[in-house]
Amino acid sequence: MTVLKAAAAAAERGTAVTERESKRRSLDHILEPVCDEHSGLLILGSFPSVLSRENGFYYGNPRNRFWPVLEALTGREVPEGPAARRAYLLENGIAVFDVIKHCTIIGSDDSSIEDVVVCDLSPILNCCGREIPIFTNGGKADQLYRKYLEPVTGIRAVRLPSTSPANAAWSLPRLVEAWGAEVGPYLRSV
Repeated sequence: MTVLKAAAAAAERGTAVTERESKRRSLDHILEPVCDEHSGLLILGSFPSVLSRENGFYYGNPRNRFWPVLEALTGREVPEGPAARRAYLLENGIAVFDVIKHCTIIGSDDSSIEDVVVCDLSPILNCCGREIPIFTNGGKADQLYRKYLEPVTGIRAVRLPSTSPANAAWSLPRLVEAWGAEVGPYLRSV
């Protein structure tokens, strides 16, 4: 629901728009997919966080465990900066993208996502040149992939536990173990 829709709904109810709802934004996905012909797996998030949008690259929140998990799985230190991280992903055979092309969202809160338009995955799958395994990072990415994209791609995704700091129930060692069991066999040895 956009801020205008929220205001209209609030007016109809005779209430004010909450401060939280006033922070709802209609946004487009601004990050390019990461992939090349050597990518052996695709990891799909839901939508870039505020910090990812500001930093111009995936998993930009330093509290997100995505990069520490990959570092543990590859045994290679994750470099800083978008260009170096892009190269790191490609060197390890990892393609990264998101499920959502456009949505309304409050901050980085996946539970607030509405008005979803999904991404077209055909360019990233064509970039890889073959069918590759797809993994979803968290519940929202998985839910939307299964509903909208799996019928198009015909590829069943494996749901991974979210690396988001909001998923506090999963420690880093537990995430590494779960991700390693699923993603580990597809990582490129460098």
